Amino acid sequence: MANAQSGKNRIWKWVAGIIGVLMLIIAGISIYFSIKWKPVLTEKIKEVVYEGSKHLYRIDFKDVHLNLVTGSVVVDSILLSPDTAVFNASRKAGTAPTHLFNIKLAKLQLRRIGIYNVYFNKKIDMTDIILDRPSINMIYNKVYKKPDTSKDNRSLYERISKTLKSVRIKGIKIEDADFDYVSGATGEILNSVKHLNLQVRDFLLDADAEKDSTRFYYTKDVSFELAGYKSLSKNKMYTMKVDTVTGSATGGTVHIKGLKMIPMYPDLTFSRMLKTQKDRYDLSFDQIDFTGVDFMKLNTDGVLHAKALTIDKGLAKVFMNREMPPGEVNKGSNFPHMALKRLPVQTTIDTLRLKSVNVAYTEYNPITQKRGTVNIDQLNGSVRNVTNDSVSLAKSHHAIAQLNAFMVKAAQLDIRIDFDLSSKIGAFTFKGNIGKMDMVKLNPLAAPLGLVKIETGQIQKIDFDVTANEKGSTGIMHLYYNNLKVELLKEGEDGAPAKKKGLLSFLANTLIIKDANPSKGEALRTAKINFVRPPGASFFNLLWKSVFIGMRETVGLGIVPMKSPEKGREIIVDKMKERKEKRAEKKEKRQEERARRKAEKNKN
Repeated sequence: MANAQSGKNRIWKWVAGIIGVLMLIIAGISIYFSIKWKPVLTEKIKEVVYEGSKHLYRIDFKDVHLNLVTGSVVVDSILLSPDTAVFNASRKAGTAPTHLFNIKLAKLQLRRIGIYNVYFNKKIDMTDIILDRPSINMIYNKVYKKPDTSKDNRSLYERISKTLKSVRIKGIKIEDADFDYVSGATGEILNSVKHLNLQVRDFLLDADAEKDSTRFYYTKDVSFELAGYKSLSKNKMYTMKVDTVTGSATGGTVHIKGLKMIPMYPDLTFSRMLKTQKDRYDLSFDQIDFTGVDFMKLNTDGVLHAKALTIDKGLAKVFMNREMPPGEVNKGSNFPHMALKRLPVQTTIDTLRLKSVNVAYTEYNPITQKRGTVNIDQLNGSVRNVTNDSVSLAKSHHAIAQLNAFMVKAAQLDIRIDFDLSSKIGAFTFKGNIGKMDMVKLNPLAAPLGLVKIETGQIQKIDFDVTANEKGSTGIMHLYYNNLKVELLKEGEDGAPAKKKGLLSFLANTLIIKDANPSKGEALRTAKINFVRPPGASFFNLLWKSVFIGMRETVGLGIVPMKSPEKGREIIVDKMKERKEKRAEKKEKRQEERARRKAEKNKN
């Protein structure tokens, strides 16, 4: 029995010894072939990149580590750089790409690659490629295409077919990358992104891959993810934050969640840090979705085309401080369709959709020292043909917005805006209607900004039709209302609440204000809108001021001339001087009174 057990032990020792010897042989062969194949593989990698890019790119690296047992390759200290001489030559010929890439990488991993298959069959078939924490510069160049009679019409596969029969990679991962989007003309960084993840699924390059319409640049998909993006604006007045950005090339989608533009200072502090009147923005959007994005066209031509852009559940606050001087800048250039012209990328969005977006426009009146806010809540609707692309503009140069919302938390608003995208003066038209409303609801706006308090009044409906541009607006309005009574206010002293002008209010209601439209026994009155836009007034300011003027004309206040911007500024300055003088006088009187009391006390 003991002999049998001893025999079994000897057998296992022999088996273990044979396995050990085989492993040593395999390891030795692996080392031998690794040393032999390293220069071959090195040259093949450089040749594929050089020939596949038509001599535009070169790749250099420090070393290559091969493991034939696991079928892995690790490349150290990689630099992929474009040849500027080749690029400039192809640019003159009109065949250069819009974007160039400059990539630095500490380590590149190629896993489960069939080394023998590459060497003997000229086929690359591997599990994945991993680029860990690369630095990527994507350089944008404006390229003008010209006919190229010497153009090489061979496909990418035809260019490498003498070296390789096929290339298949199940996955390519770029993890935690730093990405800079750079202007090729100036070298300026147009955008910078940190912690970018990118994944390529099923890359295939063979004789039939180019014919596969389900593939994007020979891949089944290219997807990306960006988390926790944060940046400070150039003027250091805003912080931009994004929770996540994800997208898919073959799906043609980009999803942005948690986009915020946050002012660095409170509203009045912010505005007083500026030399002139400027809008302060406070933006927050839950989700922004691009669908139907043509990534191929974006990459090859530098043109952004999307079937739809949807903004869902957002809040846009705009604040303006009227105590600041208006300045000389014409904000007409910031009208939506004028700003669209300045985008650095030719853009076409077939439909822009708004869902449950709230807008609040606030002005600070230094005379009353109060804020007045126009609230547009639950804004929904669409804008069609949002474009600055010359090809799209040749087909149609009008963007049509059809919107509805809840205005000043009191009435339904429906509005149609027709933007003339070809206009050099920001021309557009808008018309619509406002539903039933208790006019008392307008007091948070009317009292601080207009020194008018509405006691009673009911609006049945309002309809308006206006033509406008950056110079102002003209149009007509029909305001149906009844039982209107107002109080005219005067500013309170030293920041005290505004007070009623009793006699003037009585006279206004008796002699000026028309308490209804149509008045009893009379035809409906039509108000004429004529608003001369101050250069510092924003697009949204022009919209609501035009409507306000129509309402003002209808109720009878049109006979009271509106102050010009210059006169208004003089009044503001005078009022502020008066306050300072009154405070100085009161302070001087208090000091004299304290001195008098102190003197009397000392006598006693």
